[in-house]
Amino acid sequence: MDDEEDLESLGEQLYSQIYAKHKDSAGKLTGMLLELPGPVLSQMLQDEGMLTAAVDKAQRALHPAQDPSMVTCRDEDDASVSSDSLGEQLFELVDVYNTGHSQKITGMLLEQHKETILNLLSDSKLLEEQVNVALKTLKEQNMEETDVSDSSDVDDTEKLGEKLFLLVEQLDPHHANGITGMLLEMDPAALRQLLSDHTMLEVAVQKARAALGT
Repeated sequence: MDDEEDLESLGEQLYSQIYAKHKDSAGKLTGMLLELPGPVLSQMLQDEGMLTAAVDKAQRALHPAQDPSMVTCRDEDDASVSSDSLGEQLFELVDVYNTGHSQKITGMLLEQHKETILNLLSDSKLLEEQVNVALKTLKEQNMEETDVSDSSDVDDTEKLGEKLFLLVEQLDPHHANGITGMLLEMDPAALRQLLSDHTMLEVAVQKARAALGT
């Protein structure tokens, strides 16, 4: 219940700020911004520049639906230009969601038909769904890459830890647990390098041993 009240309160504050500059479309713009996470909305209310930028992006999303000539106002020779324009508009809208993967997600969405992309520009709900799907796909791809780069297919770090412990135990059986724990703080890629290069492993074990004061 509190969350709903908070959202309602944020919506009222947003509406009053947006209405001052955009009377005709204040309702739509507020609705689009309310799709964003609560903390982002709170930040917008405190940062006028951030709010203005978000409103501008939301406004651009409304324009293609109201004025299709913006996209198809030129001859067919300019098809590539309109595609670039679509990409820019889409990127700015995707960027509002602060996923950290705006570029990749925009690229994925641009692979769809032009009509679908125009729908995304005019329908914030649909855009949010597509962004979430793309984000999920990216995360799954990342997990697959990690699995492929290591022969194990379950819990990558755990498998690396087991292999590493066995090797460290041969070099320093008395402090194997502590040393392995320290080494596991490294990147998985660096750990795999240690597993394949015995000399590097020895150096890393010596450094960890020194850090532990043993």
